[in-house]
Amino acid sequence: MTTLLVTGGTGTLGRAVVGRLLAGGHDVRSLSRHPHTGTGPTHPRSYAVDLRDGTGLAEAVAGVDTVVHCASAPTGDAEAAGRLIAAARRAGVRHLVYISIVGVDRIPLGYYRAKLAVERLVAESGIGWTVLRTTQFHDLLLGMVKAGARSPVVPVPSGIRFQPVDAGEVADRLAELALTEPAGRVADMGGPEVLTADEVVRATLAAGGRRRLLLPVWLPGGTAAALRRGENLTPEHADGRRRYAEFLAARANGAARSAS
Repeated sequence: MTTLLVTGGTGTLGRAVVGRLLAGGHDVRSLSRHPHTGTGPTHPRSYAVDLRDGTGLAEAVAGVDTVVHCASAPTGDAEAAGRLIAAARRAGVRHLVYISIVGVDRIPLGYYRAKLAVERLVAESGIGWTVLRTTQFHDLLLGMVKAGARSPVVPVPSGIRFQPVDAGEVADRLAELALTEPAGRVADMGGPEVLTADEVVRATLAAGGRRRLLLPVWLPGGTAAALRRGENLTPEHADGRRRYAEFLAARANGAARSAS
């Protein structure tokens, strides 16, 4: 039986990856600063490890065949990955799978530069590796619009498009990659449609029953320019199936059931 460790195992993506691997009957460990509390066949073995200092990491990786690195933070990603890779190498881990973002090598955003640095660490680790880049998750766009909708006027960046992908479908792909041989950088994965920022905002507000005044804005700087060029898109790999409107409808139905 393959033993797999998923970092960020309680996050949106990590939790879904853990679930897919458990459903396949695999021995799964979840690493997170806030671990799972359940036990049994539907729950992983949980390890409370903060990758910022690495305490407890050696125990978590001992006897692990494959690490799926889903954990991420606004700062310190490269340092955390370095600790994880060093521990994995000492433990004899044979496969390291990393989730990255489409455009990390083309968009001059600090967080993206850190993700690209982690990709390089993974590739130079001496461990068999696989890197998957995806476009933005539905959940991220929803959160961004909800944050902007706290104001009666919502700024909408002009000329910027997104190709949102479902986190569950990415989890399916990561679980598949984790259970196969190391493949290096695999084909990017994007959602089934490209939407303008205006379309994303309007669909999100409509699904939530909110009315707001939309204000088009032209964002300056290199990051905005790269986004206007579509460097965050991968239309040739529109592999996702679930559209953003379907994601929003499912979220609305779930909220309605919870309220009833």
